Amino acid sequence: MSFEEKEINFEQALARLEEVVKELEDGRLPLEKSLELFEEGIRLTRICEGRLAAAEQRITILTVDEKGGIIQKQLDSLPSPGGARND
Repeated sequence: MSFEEKEINFEQALARLEEVVKELEDGRLPLEKSLELFEEGIRLTRICEGRLAAAEQRITILTVDEKGGIIQKQLDSLPSPGGARND
């Protein structure tokens, strides 16, 4: 069963990705095993990116208006550091 078929959370995917990277950096694996691990690493990276994107969409920024009231703004409705909106 592939990682995409399993429901794994961000922390699990990241931990496995770190293991894969260590194995690849060791440099003692046969070429075929290295390729398999590389492909697994790519899948894990996509899972992590997907989980991070989902979390980012859920983040709400709380700010205070001029009357002291609290305003909620979704992260994606805020201007980016370059000044452009992320709409």
